[in-house]
Amino acid sequence: MTLKNPEYDFKWCPGCGDFGVRRAIEGALTEFTTQNEKPIENTVVVAGIGCSGNMVHMLEKQQPFGIHGIHGRSLPISMGIKMGNPDLNVVVVAGDGDFLGIGMEHIAPQALRNLNVTVVVMDNGVYGLTKGQSSPTTELGVVTSSTPYGKVESSLNPLRTYLTVGVSYIASAMSSKVKDMSQLISDAMDHPGFSIVHVQSPCTEYNNTYDALRGNEKKGIKAIAYEIPEGHDPSDIEAAQELLNADGIPLGLVYKDVSRPTFDQKIHDTIGVKEMKSIESLLDGLTI
Repeated sequence: MTLKNPEYDFKWCPGCGDFGVRRAIEGALTEFTTQNEKPIENTVVVAGIGCSGNMVHMLEKQQPFGIHGIHGRSLPISMGIKMGNPDLNVVVVAGDGDFLGIGMEHIAPQALRNLNVTVVVMDNGVYGLTKGQSSPTTELGVVTSSTPYGKVESSLNPLRTYLTVGVSYIASAMSSKVKDMSQLISDAMDHPGFSIVHVQSPCTEYNNTYDALRGNEKKGIKAIAYEIPEGHDPSDIEAAQELLNADGIPLGLVYKDVSRPTFDQKIHDTIGVKEMKSIESLLDGLTI
């Protein structure tokens, strides 16, 4: 329950990584609106279904517009909003099941278009809201409520997938590092094109990966998440590929390409050199 939405009784589980993501998004929105001198109402947050989808109800402070859409279809909805009003700052909030499962088919087309929206993916490696079934990022062999004998298919590597299909801004974050994550989200909002900030956001109920991500010396667990070295060049796609082919989960800006025009720019340029048909001529074309 939030102060802005007292009638909304949903609350995340204690320790859920999404709390950190919420703080990061709020900080990024504050920075974005201040730097660009635009009101918070100029931002629209689009969500699908799942724990991540409740972000639109649980943001504190001044409220952006919010749309709680349907499962896996946050990108088509965001495209409609952006094409209707290109001046809006459109932010998609999604989970790994929502975005990389049923929503996977929409990622490559928007990457090819370079749709000018920002996506924040909260990856907990399970379908948390529906009691912990395996998701595309659940590791091979993990026992869940939908894989009682262990998951039989390999897990998806989201960062490699984004790079392969042509996403022009790719960043990786961890929910416990709020300040770093907030800066990446703010930078993603300023990026002219399709930007994704993929966040490791552990589910404390069904897939608690905090120890694996951060490491635990007492338990002899070595951290799999690490900061990207300062010498990494995010404009170099080969360097990004090399980084993502290595073991572990890099944290920071992986790849950034500002050379490509955005989808709304290409639409504007196309319309600008074409003579629009009148309504009458369009109707005449349908007449037999």
